[in-house]
Amino acid sequence: MDSDRVTRRRVGDAEARRANRRWWDADADEYQAEHGAFLGDVDFVWCPEGLREADARLLGDVAGRRVLEVGCGAAACARWLATQGARPVAFDLSAGMLRHATRAADTSGVRVPLVQADALALPFADRSFDVACTAFGAIPFVDDSAALMREVHRVLRPGGRWVFSVTHPMRWIFLDDPGEGGLVAVHSYFDRSPYVEQDDRGVASYVEQHRTLGDRIRELVGVGFRLVDLVEPEWPAGHEGIWGQWSPLRGRLFPGTAIFVTEKPR
Repeated sequence: MDSDRVTRRRVGDAEARRANRRWWDADADEYQAEHGAFLGDVDFVWCPEGLREADARLLGDVAGRRVLEVGCGAAACARWLATQGARPVAFDLSAGMLRHATRAADTSGVRVPLVQADALALPFADRSFDVACTAFGAIPFVDDSAALMREVHRVLRPGGRWVFSVTHPMRWIFLDDPGEGGLVAVHSYFDRSPYVEQDDRGVASYVEQHRTLGDRIRELVGVGFRLVDLVEPEWPAGHEGIWGQWSPLRGRLFPGTAIFVTEKPR
């Protein structure tokens, strides 16, 4: 990406939604070609560090539970949940990613309901799910992530769990460089300006939002969630893979992922 097409600037919800829907529709094939083997067709991988729900059990016992996967991509997590006895529903804004979800269902034989929907206007009834989760889906790509938290809170039953992984906020201090260039702080942690890729007309083609750890906690507590845990997965020994800015070099020095484990009080 040319440096003159990358910027940090305020982007409204409508522009961000249009940009990211187009981006993920266009990038779905390349994304799956690059990362599909790591993510699997029927697996729940929380992050590039490789933490799996089968080991972490952050969602608790899902057997018999109605689970909503937010921003599901190819819905590998939802399919894995189905094999654990859950009753998952998976949704995404991108038709391109849902196309891959359908293909993976055909390949694996594990089928879950798929819905094309906007995370800021969930087409589900109040208190209709026991658990909600996402691995890097939706949250970083919406302008009003507090509104997303409100929507998830609305559709969860009392006692329901909401668990999500995002890029660790401290990573925004650095460049998206898996090498030594990504070890030097260049941005203020407190600059919430989104990362924007744009075309030669200045129209956003990709938008990712930054929130501090405190921002995230205030969003959650503000809508009524209780923070149960904040998991910062360590880079595992023997993992030499590189995923964008994630690498063994950086991962062994500072966290790349934050996983928020929350509950809606009874």
